[in-house]
Amino acid sequence: MPLISARSIDGRPTGRVAPLSRIALLATSAAATCLALPLSVADAALVPDPVRTSASGATVRLDPLGTYETGVFDESAAEIVEYYPDGQRLLVVNAAQATVEVLDASTPTAPTKLFDLQTSGVPSADGSVVAAGAVANSVAVREDGLGVVAVEAPAKTDDGWLVFFDAAGDGQALGAVRVGALPDMVTITPDGRRAVVANEAEPAEDYSVDPEGTISVVSLPRGVTAAPQAAVRTANFHAFEGAGLPAGIRVSGGRTDAGTGTPAFPVSEVLEPEYVTVDQQSRTAYVTLQEANGVAVVDLRRAVVTDLWTVGTVDRAQVPFDASDRDGVDIRTYANVRTFRQPDAIASYRAKGKTYLVTADEGDTRDWDGYSEEVRVGDLGKNGLKPACDAVKNGAGFTGLSRLKITKADGLDATGACYETLYGFGGRGISVFTTDGQLVSTTGDQLERITSAAVPAFFNTDHGTSAFDNRSDDKGPEPEGLTIGKIHGRTYAFIGLERVGGVMVYDLTQPTVPTFVTYTNNRDFSVSGSTDLAAAGDLGPEGLTFIDRDDSPSGRPLVAVGNEVSGTTTLFDITKASRHK
Repeated sequence: MPLISARSIDGRPTGRVAPLSRIALLATSAAATCLALPLSVADAALVPDPVRTSASGATVRLDPLGTYETGVFDESAAEIVEYYPDGQRLLVVNAAQATVEVLDASTPTAPTKLFDLQTSGVPSADGSVVAAGAVANSVAVREDGLGVVAVEAPAKTDDGWLVFFDAAGDGQALGAVRVGALPDMVTITPDGRRAVVANEAEPAEDYSVDPEGTISVVSLPRGVTAAPQAAVRTANFHAFEGAGLPAGIRVSGGRTDAGTGTPAFPVSEVLEPEYVTVDQQSRTAYVTLQEANGVAVVDLRRAVVTDLWTVGTVDRAQVPFDASDRDGVDIRTYANVRTFRQPDAIASYRAKGKTYLVTADEGDTRDWDGYSEEVRVGDLGKNGLKPACDAVKNGAGFTGLSRLKITKADGLDATGACYETLYGFGGRGISVFTTDGQLVSTTGDQLERITSAAVPAFFNTDHGTSAFDNRSDDKGPEPEGLTIGKIHGRTYAFIGLERVGGVMVYDLTQPTVPTFVTYTNNRDFSVSGSTDLAAAGDLGPEGLTFIDRDDSPSGRPLVAVGNEVSGTTTLFDITKASRHK
């Protein structure tokens, strides 16, 4: 079968997608309709029959091994998860409680809670105190046990904090420093010398305030202790204002569009750093700008943003997708329709001496009370919205597109009279890039096709409730989190699908052809999580971390997944597929 191509918005080289014929030979277990036994939160077990789908000749498989449950539904009680090898501890962000839950993972079949690391009330080196009502967003840990937590202020437009702790300790914080507004993600460089924080800086709901997005670069102490405030440097986007902004970076939707002010730095206010990866040399960070559909390149020694580049769009005339939540499974192409990739998580790895970047192309919108870019195709030409151009109506096939959510901020023709291109949200796959932004490959429509075969009765379902086809109009399966690990000399990406759930595994050893390996979903679709959370399994995977076999308590590689909707943290065993034949 021919390869599907995906061209970026600015004419970058065409990426390659693995041939779909490889996916046609899936071995599928339709476990989604099996009933789970009622379980209480205290003694809840893993789902009896998780969904499993593998490619023919799959090299590895995922087995749910053990889970820890908070019993909290849809309040972000288990978001980001990190692993501290020396203590065999999992560190899990409980955003709702502004804490990091520390779990004993020495018995991976039964992770148990040790204590909470509380962040509120911690004194900061700038003289402030982490306020009650603050929100923990991300956690990272260094090899020697120095841990850091990114903490958002109660008023998200205020500056947040980076809280330090000892991962081998008993939960006592070591101190804090002040960073930018809404620190959403933190990572530690491979050499352990710096923490890098993506300060997302979302606007207030009414757009009365929209702080500048920034990246904090924090020099870390040699020992397990807090850093001083002087160790914090800030990389901003001032150099990219006006004519300095590269083509393809989306900057609509700021206070000017909302009618609430004229910013001195409008580009800097609109850019919202989301997720960070650092190269193996610990010199350069790559930061996703999800809503802006781009990546920022940061020189860590100077704490300066040196480049911005667009991740481009998916041409839906070439790459099929399901555009409606009222048409069943209908994965097909549409002319004059593109979707912004808008990655959330980003990871980096080396192949044949080169560094590659992998993005989970979830999609996101600017959708606030003060300004929203979201409209449905069927609403164009109504209530003051510009219509679609005649050529778009004829070429796109409006019948199947009326429900699709698109942006009103992009796609108008040169006269501004009508929309000549319809731009939706989310690439619905993963993409591989070079470090200078050249698209190497994508997975195209594979995630939707794989999940439609694995759980046909719950294709493109939401995470909170089990339904059929209720997310096709709005970013589909939403690949959000990812982690990368090396097993027996091969490089694998583990991708969490936020809505339908589960973990996809792709072999990225050859960056030009990402190859589907296996998919496991620890979810019972016959159960609604809101009514029987303990039996539903994992809902809304958010953060994933790979645990190498040398660090693993079981002696085999594992993947830990934090699920924000079900409030569960689940460990998956990674084994050779041949072990189960």
